[in-house]
Amino acid sequence: MSLKDQITEDMKAAMRAKDSERLGTIRLLTAAMKQKEVDERVALDDTMVIAIVDKLIKQRKDSIEAFTKAGRMDLADKESAEMKVLQAYLPTRLSADEVMTEVKTIVAELAEELGQKVGPGDMGKVMGAVKTRLAGKADMGQVSAAVKAVLAG
Repeated sequence: MSLKDQITEDMKAAMRAKDSERLGTIRLLTAAMKQKEVDERVALDDTMVIAIVDKLIKQRKDSIEAFTKAGRMDLADKESAEMKVLQAYLPTRLSADEVMTEVKTIVAELAEELGQKVGPGDMGKVMGAVKTRLAGKADMGQVSAAVKAVLAG
């Protein structure tokens, strides 16, 4: 079963269970998926759905931070609950050590491909390669920090 089908089934289950918080979050996710399909005229695969979920989680993190600073814990708690629902659709994330190992491997492959040492000026090339390989498997903020560390050292 594809991730998109799983989300649809979860939405039906939330409707039957009358779980309004979970249902609302899943509806936001399906709306974002439909919007992407309409805008780009594509059928979403699991990788694209994971990218959408990642984006929504990042929005929730930013909102939680803003609401916490403003002292609105009620809204921060609501966003946190939505984030937990969304995180259920992400695959298991790589650990920091696994991310670092993957980044080092990708940098070595890129250096071999270019025939020269890869440095901080090649951050864009490295991030492009890393994004395609680690999309949905790791937090991109963590990946970016690992790339910077590898390129600097």
